[in-house]
Amino acid sequence: MKRLTFGIIIFLLTYAVSGQVAPGKFFVAFTDKNGTPYSIGNPQAFLTQRAIDRRNTQGIAVVENDLPVTPSYIQQVKNLGVNILNPTKWLNGVTIYASDTSVMAAIRALPFVLKVYKSTGGKKMRPEPDDKFLMESSLSAVVAPGPVKSANASAAYNYGISYTQIHQVKGDALHNLGFHGEGKVIAVLDAGFLNADWLPAFDSLRANGQILGTRDFVVAGNNVYNEFYHGMSVLSIMGGNIPGMLVGTAPKAKYWLLRSEDVNTENIIEEYNWVSAAEYADSAGADVINSSLGYTTFDDPKYNHTCADMNGHMTPVTMGANFAASKGIAVINSAGNSGGSGWDCVSAPADGDGVMAIAAVDSLGYRASFSSVGVDTAGRVKPNVAAMGVETVVSRSDGVISRGSGTSFSSPIMAGLVACLWQFNSSVTNYDVYLAIQRSASHYANPDSLLGYGIPDFSNALLVLKVDKTSRPAISIFPNPFTDHLTVNYFCSRDEQIKLALLDQTGRLLMKRIAQGMQGQNGITLEKFSGLSPGIYFLQISCDTFTGTWKMVKN
Repeated sequence: MKRLTFGIIIFLLTYAVSGQVAPGKFFVAFTDKNGTPYSIGNPQAFLTQRAIDRRNTQGIAVVENDLPVTPSYIQQVKNLGVNILNPTKWLNGVTIYASDTSVMAAIRALPFVLKVYKSTGGKKMRPEPDDKFLMESSLSAVVAPGPVKSANASAAYNYGISYTQIHQVKGDALHNLGFHGEGKVIAVLDAGFLNADWLPAFDSLRANGQILGTRDFVVAGNNVYNEFYHGMSVLSIMGGNIPGMLVGTAPKAKYWLLRSEDVNTENIIEEYNWVSAAEYADSAGADVINSSLGYTTFDDPKYNHTCADMNGHMTPVTMGANFAASKGIAVINSAGNSGGSGWDCVSAPADGDGVMAIAAVDSLGYRASFSSVGVDTAGRVKPNVAAMGVETVVSRSDGVISRGSGTSFSSPIMAGLVACLWQFNSSVTNYDVYLAIQRSASHYANPDSLLGYGIPDFSNALLVLKVDKTSRPAISIFPNPFTDHLTVNYFCSRDEQIKLALLDQTGRLLMKRIAQGMQGQNGITLEKFSGLSPGIYFLQISCDTFTGTWKMVKN
């Protein structure tokens, strides 16, 4: 079997030269997956049928990085006296805890170990939640029940005060058409879901079996309902249902509640926790990931990221997010709350090429001053879109319906509606959904580094997705497999711009081109692909009347 992919090896050897990912905790990277009892030809052994169906629907092959880490490698590391924390198949390694670090030399000597990250540095326990949660930790301005604020007498829900946050992006239009998230699964990666097992906001989720399960990637076997409130408040924006007060954006979706974040520290191991949690979400068949988390600096400064690292594919957590997107998952992530702080970029993994990063606006559509600033360069826009993150209506851990501010609360507005939009047309890819949302947004013609493509209009995004794959316009792409060039033949019903983008399996943008299509038949040739490695790629094609994604094979 092939050794670990070159890109990951380069990362493991150069990105974090010192590698103790937390005090007493290390990441052990393996060279390969030799000796695995699993095979690509039998994915049922390590993926649920939902995960396989998602891949099949989007034309995504099961590949080597889908295979679990070789069990015998993990066992041999464990036999040396360390505790196994979380394997990660996408990065091909495992996080461990060693009470006696003298065993690390023996681990390094194992023939299948590529690298063991080691460093010094003490553990910094915080008397209060990590800095990134401080602004969001005071949920105030308790609200009272209110009437539905809708001119539509047949509105699907009595949203009460939460009407503003969903109507701003026209998400209520999806609900009124019968799309509430049924049949879609959302994985929530966060810091804890305090009291979500009894709070009234989640009565409907519990009664209808919509919480599929929980898992703690910080402390194995721990009860996520006893941990930090933050993920619970995030969940309430998607799945809450208290008529007249708070109705979530995807009240009929199903949810996995996954804890990857430790609020008492800020160590890079939390990025590896995130990747392992995303892998679990993938294997379980999640359609959408909401992550209201971001990583910039750490208790040990040697691990600090810089804005140069926010290039879309550099950090461990961003690599994991891109892998998740390459498996057909819509990865929705808060852009970050660093606006005006001197950190002039979004946080990881919001920078990911396969991630939809969500900025925050107020109820009038003005950018929140805390919302992280991104980039607006050729072929790369961050954040991607924006939603209400100022005085967003949420549930507190005592059950009181309140308001909170932060991009943590704009992200779940979007994630829930992604599920509803995708429910309307489940035959399209996650990238089709991204593009439809961006094309519906207020700044689509002139994106910027503050709000990206702007505030979406989901009623318009729905119109984009009305073109089903089975009724695509006449497009032919050849040769496939290709070697050094591709030709796209496309019939335009009118003069319009045609946007083409080539992405790899991690969602990284490799090429972007805009061509002027004329009414009638058009031919576009894309060249200079001889330097691309053999493998699977995705070609996105979009114009005013159509968006689609094609799987391409490079010889």
